[in-house]
Amino acid sequence: MNDIIKAMVERRSIKKYKDTPVPAELIDQICEAGKYAANGRGLQAGMIVAVTDKALRDRLSALNAAVMGTDSDPFYGAPAVLVVLANKEVGTYIYDGSLVMGNLMLAAHSLGLGSCWIHRAKQVFDSEEGKAILADLGIEGEWEGIGNCIIGYADEERQPKPRKENWVYKA
Repeated sequence: MNDIIKAMVERRSIKKYKDTPVPAELIDQICEAGKYAANGRGLQAGMIVAVTDKALRDRLSALNAAVMGTDSDPFYGAPAVLVVLANKEVGTYIYDGSLVMGNLMLAAHSLGLGSCWIHRAKQVFDSEEGKAILADLGIEGEWEGIGNCIIGYADEERQPKPRKENWVYKA
């Protein structure tokens, strides 16, 4: 099995992280992989907001938790969050942003980091506070939150669930 397929098979969603910061050079490499995700008509609808500032990370966590109706940390203690947004003016924006998320998680795994797709980015960035965060970052336009890719050093090992029957049909 080649290294790329091996990473796809072995990657797991991690839900417990060490508080060790992720080095900037690793975040840069992961974001670079996200930039090269397949996308419709080459329009590159996705955008990544790399959040390592603890105050902003905690603010996004609180907003995400509020959508869920809880006060727990939906980012599971991960020290970094790669928020994927996509330009709503591009017809394939949801798919394009989803492919960015996949690349981010695989890249993190390949570099020895854990990751997990955390939903509710749409609701967070549709809110007035979410829009204000984007404005404060200088991000303008019609962006929709696709997902939050949390990354960090795993503080757990997860095993795969058995794959379901009849996943692949050959014709």
